[in-house]
Amino acid sequence: MILREELRRLFRWLKERGVTTIITGERGKETLTRQGLEEYVSDCVILLDNRVEDQLCSRRLRVVKLRGSTHGTNEYPFLIDEDGISIFPVTSLGLNQLVSNERVSTGIGRLDTMLGGAGYYRGSSILVSGVAGTGKSSIAAHFADAACRRGERVIFFSFEESPSQTIRNMSSIGIDLAKWEKKGLLLFHASRPSSAGLEIHLSRMIKEIHRFRPQVVIADPLTSFSSMGDLVDVKSTMTRLVDFLKISQITGLFTSLISDLRPTDHTDVGISSLIDTWILLTDIESASERNRSLVILKSRGMSHSNQVREFLLTDHGVELRDLYVGPGGVLAGSARLTQEAQEKAVLVVATQEAELRRVELERKRSTMEAHIAVLKAEFAVQEIAAQRLLAQEKIATHQLASDVAAMALMRKADKPAMPKEGGI
Repeated sequence: MILREELRRLFRWLKERGVTTIITGERGKETLTRQGLEEYVSDCVILLDNRVEDQLCSRRLRVVKLRGSTHGTNEYPFLIDEDGISIFPVTSLGLNQLVSNERVSTGIGRLDTMLGGAGYYRGSSILVSGVAGTGKSSIAAHFADAACRRGERVIFFSFEESPSQTIRNMSSIGIDLAKWEKKGLLLFHASRPSSAGLEIHLSRMIKEIHRFRPQVVIADPLTSFSSMGDLVDVKSTMTRLVDFLKISQITGLFTSLISDLRPTDHTDVGISSLIDTWILLTDIESASERNRSLVILKSRGMSHSNQVREFLLTDHGVELRDLYVGPGGVLAGSARLTQEAQEKAVLVVATQEAELRRVELERKRSTMEAHIAVLKAEFAVQEIAAQRLLAQEKIATHQLASDVAAMALMRKADKPAMPKEGGI
């Protein structure tokens, strides 16, 4: 009690002389400080907390008291690193984001076509979810490659693979991410989710975004954080990340791992309602093999395809093919190829039969035209012969008439009537 009274007199004396005083202290069992001075003499009280949860340590800051001014009452994560102390009050984000009508390519031509022919909206949020091995990272790599080709900056947050592993894996499908990293357009940031708490990861991501100023942010996968806390904490963290990207007009693409038994109306991190475009990758099992498929579950603000496409990973990137739907059901993979081969064989036979019919028709036409030509030639010969006979008969008729007239003159007879043509 004596120490508390002495400190109160000291604070009063400093205030009377306009001296700003900063005092640090340890927290007591029932008070914010061991001396319990904050309720009496302090104008501003800031509480720092070093919290350990599930073997993960994180620092938090909270403004408990600030006389004469409104202040945030939430807890904010903060970092102490080579840049000093960094505080990210991301919990104060709201629904006041501006939107853009500009469209950006997905990097996959047919996927752009499925999304109204132009791709994603700039500044929107995209979720690519699917079971393991369906190609979620491949779609993310295509988007990163397309953005770098446009001269845009991309941050690729990887929580399961190292940058070199990601670059190697994507090169197997014809995507060269290494050249964009060398040109400074692509920045990899790889870390294990278990290396820090949710708030620290969020703070580090926002700090990297502020420093690099990208137009595209990729997080692969978000479900790695599901083991670091309950669903409420994970969803809160991801909500703040999505809101921050939208406010900054940064296009965000996230991948999410789902199980085969999980329904498709929600995700493991519970952010499907925050997402503007949701792409689902699944496996189709047929003919004793598993094949990939893609469908767009939703895409806000644009018309989009509701058709399921077969999703192929080739040495030149992702290809989307139409699924075969017939009497036997949906076919994909080798079953689709077999059915397409059968249909192609049937088409070849039908084409050959049509060609035979065309050749036969041409032969008949040629025969008919040749016969017509012979008949025309025969008719021409007969016509010439008939015309010659008619001409000879006409000449003979005129000669006979001339002879009769000459004879009449010799006999000094009356002028005889001229005979008609064709007779005397």
